[in-house]
Amino acid sequence: MDIEAVAKEEPSAIFKLRISVSGPLDPRQLDNFITSLQVDEASQESFKAQIENLVKLFREKDASLVEINPMVHTKNGQIMCIDAKLNFDDNSSFRQREIFGLRDTSQEDPREVKAAKYDLNYIGLEGDIGCLVNGAGLAMATMDIIKLKGGSPANFLDVGGSATTEQVSAAIGILASDPKVKAILVNIFGGIMKCDVVASGIIDGVRKSHVTVPVVVRLQGTNEEKAKQLIRESKLPVFSHDDLEEAAKKVVNLVK
Repeated sequence: MDIEAVAKEEPSAIFKLRISVSGPLDPRQLDNFITSLQVDEASQESFKAQIENLVKLFREKDASLVEINPMVHTKNGQIMCIDAKLNFDDNSSFRQREIFGLRDTSQEDPREVKAAKYDLNYIGLEGDIGCLVNGAGLAMATMDIIKLKGGSPANFLDVGGSATTEQVSAAIGILASDPKVKAILVNIFGGIMKCDVVASGIIDGVRKSHVTVPVVVRLQGTNEEKAKQLIRESKLPVFSHDDLEEAAKKVVNLVK
């Protein structure tokens, strides 16, 4: 069923059982939950077992989502899970080697697969302006200002707070590999990360990936002047701006 439609049209039909991340299930809460769902007496033990197993699976396998749809009631009183969607916390891969060993990267966006190899956070979007930033908050602000100026971001790409030259270079290559991308905006605040390291990565990435689209760069913070000098001396088609608004205007105009 369309659970979103049910939530909107008949919210009283949805029942919730709140559980502790680490503590035991409260048997009274579970009994009340079963009563709310009007599970017949013959099926209650089967239903309890399924709920307990779902909670156990969620905890022991570091799941971020366990969605059963559908769960069915058989003629002989059994409750069975017929289909499921499972998501697992990427940070638990060292603990859940068996589960992550089942990963089939051929079913994933190759850009996201490549980004993961370099510990980059990448999500593809529908626009034509590639974004490279450090920090999720700055990424959201960068995408917002692109939209505000009439453009459309092609991705969310966060290189984190301590990226290396190699990681930045790889990030540029990933953005350039997207045929929809007509320009790239780099917006970096150099705190722990040094701006000259980022600049070196940009230059290396543009050269290695033979980037033909324009690149607009805004670098602020540690070793900012050294970074700007590196970009100037590279003689590459990289436009440097101090102001984010001006950088956003520039990159949007370049794709029009």
